[in-house]
Amino acid sequence: MKSLDRIPTSKIARAGQLVKTGFKVGGNYAAYYGEKVINPSLTKEKLHQENAGDIYEGLQQLKGSALKVAQMLSMDKNIMPQAYVEQFSLSQFSVPPLSGPLARKTFKNHLGIYPEQLFETFSAEAVQAASIGQVHLAEKDGKKIAVKIQYPGVADSIKSDLAMVKPFATRMFNLKGKDSEKYFIEVENKLLEETDYTLELKQSIEHTEACKKLTNIRFPEYYPEWSSPKILTMEWIDGVHLSEFCKANTNQDQANQLGQALWDFYLFQIHHLKAVHADPHPGNFLVDTAGKLVAIDFGCIKRIPDDFYIPYFELAKPEVLADVEAMMKPLIALEIVRPDDTPDEINYYRSIFQELLMLFSKPLQSETFDFSDDQFFSRMAALGERLAKDSKLRKMNGNRGSAHFLYINRTFFGLYQLLHDLKANIDTQQYLQLI
Repeated sequence: MKSLDRIPTSKIARAGQLVKTGFKVGGNYAAYYGEKVINPSLTKEKLHQENAGDIYEGLQQLKGSALKVAQMLSMDKNIMPQAYVEQFSLSQFSVPPLSGPLARKTFKNHLGIYPEQLFETFSAEAVQAASIGQVHLAEKDGKKIAVKIQYPGVADSIKSDLAMVKPFATRMFNLKGKDSEKYFIEVENKLLEETDYTLELKQSIEHTEACKKLTNIRFPEYYPEWSSPKILTMEWIDGVHLSEFCKANTNQDQANQLGQALWDFYLFQIHHLKAVHADPHPGNFLVDTAGKLVAIDFGCIKRIPDDFYIPYFELAKPEVLADVEAMMKPLIALEIVRPDDTPDEINYYRSIFQELLMLFSKPLQSETFDFSDDQFFSRMAALGERLAKDSKLRKMNGNRGSAHFLYINRTFFGLYQLLHDLKANIDTQQYLQLI
């Protein structure tokens, strides 16, 4: 994979890259409609593939928050055509890295010395590159070390990147009205946190200490003395990414064990720590050589305030979902139903969320759950597609739900998808023994 010698950091340069990408997409549409005249049976599959490739190529040149948004979108396989999901999924752990000289220069800018002056060995080329930073393999005192180096200018470009992405997101998710800004603020704040490696170091140490009682999962050791706001140094752990494991695995017992570790890890954080690793994609998990799960990135931690936690999980109870009156208090607390809603709007939103939550909360309500159940995921996909096309919903009174929904729902959707990839059958109540 070709490395990058520079990343555009100014607003003008980054906007110019997107404009260039826009011209390519426009050309793809022109070619498609021209061919459609000759061949009326032509589907949009080829168009989607070409557009997805061109958009991803443009985003990976920008890196940073523009590529991070693509990564977030790739986690929900129901939002966009499969061609986009496949391309954007590459941003989870496989994008063009910075060149060796630029990585060395970035390291020296933040730690004051070149990496080879600190480590006994240091790989000039990155062994892994993602949206915000890339990882180099080093050795020190006989230990293998992972050195994560943040791309230059990432934090400074977040506001302008989101401003460019906002029109696309507004159309895709039907965000409208003055309340929509709270969702963009939530994303901006989380992205800014992810560019602060000092914060990530603190969160990593705190979370790994709090979760050390969990079984079949391990965490790297972190090295504060070799870290900075833009450099994060930790133990290197040999293993394969979870997605690679899922593709090759034939041992269902091991898959169930890994799935159980994932479930316990997430439910323990949510219910005990009230703070959760909110970036559950395959690039953030390894399976080590002993078959244990490894969590390797704590840059995105979502803290869950009680005024959201309590009503959110109240709505996961079957007896509440079955009682129209009992549902109203948590629906109001979660900003799904509002004081200015008409009786018709109240009934409409209540019925939608009742149907949605009765399906979505099934794993939480069962003693065990088999995530290989394609019917469960097909029903979720069908419901999501139906709601996306619901003209009445799109015309009704503004956006719905607390901004906290963004990362908490993302966490559950991501967790469900990882467990589905593993085809794991798990004990959903086991984590309670750890609290």
